Amino acid sequence: MSDSFAVLPQYLIPKQALTALAGVLARARAGRWTTAVIRWFVQRYQVNMAEAANPDIASYATFNDFFTRALKDGARPLAQSDWLCPVDGAISQFGRIERDQIFQAKGHAYSTTALVGGDAALAAQFQDGHFATLYLSPKDYHRIHMPCDGTLRRMIYVPGDLFSVNPTTARGVPGLFARNERVVCVFDSAHGPFVLTLVGATIVGSMATVWHGQVNPPRPGRLWERSYEDGAVRLRQGEEMARFLLGSTVVMLFPKGPMAFNPQWVAAGAIRMGETMASLL
Repeated sequence: MSDSFAVLPQYLIPKQALTALAGVLARARAGRWTTAVIRWFVQRYQVNMAEAANPDIASYATFNDFFTRALKDGARPLAQSDWLCPVDGAISQFGRIERDQIFQAKGHAYSTTALVGGDAALAAQFQDGHFATLYLSPKDYHRIHMPCDGTLRRMIYVPGDLFSVNPTTARGVPGLFARNERVVCVFDSAHGPFVLTLVGATIVGSMATVWHGQVNPPRPGRLWERSYEDGAVRLRQGEEMARFLLGSTVVMLFPKGPMAFNPQWVAAGAIRMGETMASLL
């Protein structure tokens, strides 16, 4: 079966309504039913609860509380690196941005301008730079951490579709990551500007940042932006910066310059928060 044919049902299902319903259910305090769903989820996806700060499944009041669980101290030691991996997950793609084109999958690319919501001046800062697309599966830890020390400058909410972001959909839906709903976070750092984009997906009930709180819902259907030019939001390398309520994808943009991604990524195929992501040459 071709990937385009495999994703055809996603064009037909009511993704917004399904996502809204998933959000309601994930927030529900249903006692033993909530515990039963969490226990099924842990078994189905082989979630490693030994790494959780609270490994007691029955103690979580909602599915969201479980899904955004914290890790116990020391579970993710931070490497000594210019850029740390911000999430647990899998490497979808990484490498050079070709002028303004980001490689999505065989036969598909999308522009940096489209990803950041149409801001050509912002996108121009990353022309011929580097990118990394990181996929968080259901079993993964779903908090996002800072790859380096950074000062927040802008947060841009971009409305969009809610396609799944699994590898099959990435191969079958053109421009997927610049098509789905997303939250674009623009930072300054000692290494130059960088963008960390949270990409929504089917049944991703909401996305939240540590400085703003819940970003969505509501879903107003229009782009909006918050400016942080006062430099009030400064986060250290390894600090939590956001979280997904149900899993999705992170797309990072880095400016042009000498940069080497972790060569072990290619062989491993999987990543953990706090590992070396890239080094400056």
